[in-house]
Amino acid sequence: MSQLPACPKCESPYTYEDGLMLICPECAHEWNADGSTNSSDAERVIKDSVGNLLADGDTVTVIKDLKVKGSSLVVKVGTKVKNIRLCDGDHDIDCKIDGIGAMKLKSEFVKKA
Repeated sequence: MSQLPACPKCESPYTYEDGLMLICPECAHEWNADGSTNSSDAERVIKDSVGNLLADGDTVTVIKDLKVKGSSLVVKVGTKVKNIRLCDGDHDIDCKIDGIGAMKLKSEFVKKA
């Protein structure tokens, strides 16, 4: 049995092979056997309307009245949105807004609180 390298992220010795990828069971980091990281692990950079970096769990404030598609509801200016989750796509913030429910927002219409 060949000796697999330790995880480059958390230094765990318990890595295992899955096809062409090496996987760490402790931190779930995946990388190619040649040392390059998986493209899905690439750090995404999402900024708010004034250039502040956003991260999962941040609280943001809406800077513009936003109409909710398929409804007569409006998200008003100044609405605080807590515990955001960043996601891929055009609408890059996934959140829950009190009184409206789950929805996605564009980062260009919020600022970090």
